[in-house]
Amino acid sequence: MLKSFSRATLGPLSRILFRAKVSGSKNVPRTGPVILASNHLSFIDSVFITLLAPREVSFLAKDAYFTGTGVKGALSRSFFRGIGAIPVTRGAGQAAQAALDSGLGLLHENKAFAIYPEGTRSLDGRLYRGKTGVAWLALTSGAPVVPVALWGTQNVQAPGEKGIRLAKVSIEFGKPLDLSAHGKADSGRARRQATDEVMAAIAAMSGQEVVPQYNEPPPKTLAERVRRRFGGGRRL
Repeated sequence: MLKSFSRATLGPLSRILFRAKVSGSKNVPRTGPVILASNHLSFIDSVFITLLAPREVSFLAKDAYFTGTGVKGALSRSFFRGIGAIPVTRGAGQAAQAALDSGLGLLHENKAFAIYPEGTRSLDGRLYRGKTGVAWLALTSGAPVVPVALWGTQNVQAPGEKGIRLAKVSIEFGKPLDLSAHGKADSGRARRQATDEVMAAIAAMSGQEVVPQYNEPPPKTLAERVRRRFGGGRRL
């Protein structure tokens, strides 16, 4: 009920305040499991996706937003629950797989789940190489993937900033992608090719410059280099 109320009230308000332009809504299936895979320009991207999508959408948010105390903590929990956030401990290895498993559970409940294949926000506006968690989810669940392109959210809240400015925002939902032809979820090659198809669709919509590297700092240790090289590509 809280999520429906937030969409009914904050959705129209966001369209007015941020002159939000929404296109391609008809491409989002109204029922059944679906993955919304978006570029990532700002912390506030998830807010706009969940408020402006044509159906309720859930996404993962770090559990710190749900564990605060006092009035501030209560407001934070209410806000994130209201926009469909699911608390999760983020990280590498088992933590990343646990996050993916949470998303898979939502898909098994025939819900819409939003994910950022880049893993983190782009600080320079370019589109980085996608991590293959999106493909693992799609190939495991059988859910279609709707590519999503956002523009202007970095002007509403730039990375590292807490304040919000009024700026024009646009969001486009692309045609659903059936990734099953790439193979099974346990195939690293299938996951890589499926992810590349998703990222190509996002790039075609957003017009961003494409970077063939992951959006993450260089590995600091030998163990980190090994993990990234042989970790199976399921990281968020």
